[in-house]
Amino acid sequence: MTVDQAAGARDTAPRSAHVPVVIVGAGPVGVTAALLLARRGVRTVVLERHHDIYPLPRAVAADDEVRRILQAAGVGDEFAAIARPARGLRLLDGQHRVMAEFPRATQGAHGFPQTSMFDQPELERLLRDALARRPECDLRTGVEVVGINVGIGVGGGQDGNGPVRVTFRRDGVEEHLWADAVLGCDGAGSLTRDAVGAGWQDLRFEERWTVVDVRTSAPVRCWEGVEQICDPDRPATFMRVGEDRYRWEFRLRDEPEPDHERLRELIAPWVDPSYGADLEVVRQAQYTFRARIADRWRRGRVFLLGDAAHLTPPFIGQGLGAGMRDAHNLTWKLARVLQQGADERLLETYESERKPHTRHAIRLAVTMGWAMTGGQDGAAALRRGVLGAAFRIPGLPAAAARDLSPALAAGPLVRRRALRRARRGGRGLVGGICPQPWVTADGWRVRLDELLGDSFAVLTAAPPSPSLRAVADGLGARIVPVADLGDEGRLSAWLRAGRADAVLLRPDRVVIDEVPSGAADFTDIAGWAPLLHSARKPLPAQQTTDTSLLRSATR
Repeated sequence: MTVDQAAGARDTAPRSAHVPVVIVGAGPVGVTAALLLARRGVRTVVLERHHDIYPLPRAVAADDEVRRILQAAGVGDEFAAIARPARGLRLLDGQHRVMAEFPRATQGAHGFPQTSMFDQPELERLLRDALARRPECDLRTGVEVVGINVGIGVGGGQDGNGPVRVTFRRDGVEEHLWADAVLGCDGAGSLTRDAVGAGWQDLRFEERWTVVDVRTSAPVRCWEGVEQICDPDRPATFMRVGEDRYRWEFRLRDEPEPDHERLRELIAPWVDPSYGADLEVVRQAQYTFRARIADRWRRGRVFLLGDAAHLTPPFIGQGLGAGMRDAHNLTWKLARVLQQGADERLLETYESERKPHTRHAIRLAVTMGWAMTGGQDGAAALRRGVLGAAFRIPGLPAAAARDLSPALAAGPLVRRRALRRARRGGRGLVGGICPQPWVTADGWRVRLDELLGDSFAVLTAAPPSPSLRAVADGLGARIVPVADLGDEGRLSAWLRAGRADAVLLRPDRVVIDEVPSGAADFTDIAGWAPLLHSARKPLPAQQTTDTSLLRSATR
């Protein structure tokens, strides 16, 4: 081969490079995962087949836990500027009479409105802008991922233990990336799901709906929350998204997509059809709402997140939220393994924690769909009547709303011993998420997570024992006495309700273990410590808010 021939061969050969993490898909879940990893110093390459964000609305609701995740990703204030708090959820009958109401507070346990409405293109734009500011992140658009080879081992075998090869095409040229881990955030038609050998488990819900986003200056009869019309003849969902933006969803039977006049008829209960102003249809699309969950979420260091791992009907507004919780759960564990040499078994807890939690949310959504669309037989009317009566029981709607995100099930990072103690009569804290009140830090008012940073933390209502201090030092965790926080006693009351003197918080703010009242140590250090043990020195905790921001925060 001549020198010129060799040069030509190099030009046409697939290009390759090594990166710590490749993320397939630059939707909200993929970009949020990249931002969360960047805050821990992990470099990522995000591959997206589209050149720009999808310009039309899709997801429109986020709960307060999702807003806390966006805060952790560094875009909390930007999201607040585009979000609109909602009052909650109402179930209405076919005559639009209120059957049940699920109120949502203007400030939930996570420090934000319990329900916020937003426009997904605006969210994606601010996430992309934040990504562009992070030197750890490399977004490549207009590329098509065509292959993911899981764990290329010695001799080319796919044993799941080696680096992952991602093959993609850009401008007609095939390239390779070798990654220590791959996050598949590539949606319902996920190539990554095929790569891990996952299939769908059908949770038995499938209906065809039309979704219509409208902009209008007409007066709209609006509760400022979400309305679900529980009418088997014409089930529907309505919500206000912005100042002049509204969304309706209608179930379709064997009928064509509604035209403009038919649409006016459908929305007449909310908008007077005699009003002269035209309606601007921003988007009208048909969707098949499904309930599915992947039978496996991981192979080697290839993981599924978001719609690649689960599909849910939209009736409780948890589609996007489930994916954001996936990112929050996985990224700190992956960073600890990649950067600090933590036990590889730590990564196994991603699926074991998130899958049951997601299945629970999907089943709640299916139940809500059943209440809305439960057929036209006599039993259906009886079921809806029973549902309406049940939710007039004092306190039940609020309890049902809290159950949207229950505590994690027992597992390696949610200690069973503490859970058993809770089930014997206490209101245990293990597996739940720590609330986030406003606190005082160096004279400034900030949210709790801005004080704690991105690593482990210990909240304590009693003087810490030497062994507790040693645990905190080993994890790089900050010890924070709750009595000194100026939070009106909220965290002290939370610890007392859980009969705990102290708790250990994971970076995603889940309580991993607790010090029972009157005790000196955590209940089961030997159970979780081996998974978190690092071969390298713990990284210093990065605070969510830097000093300059603390100085400018509201007193």
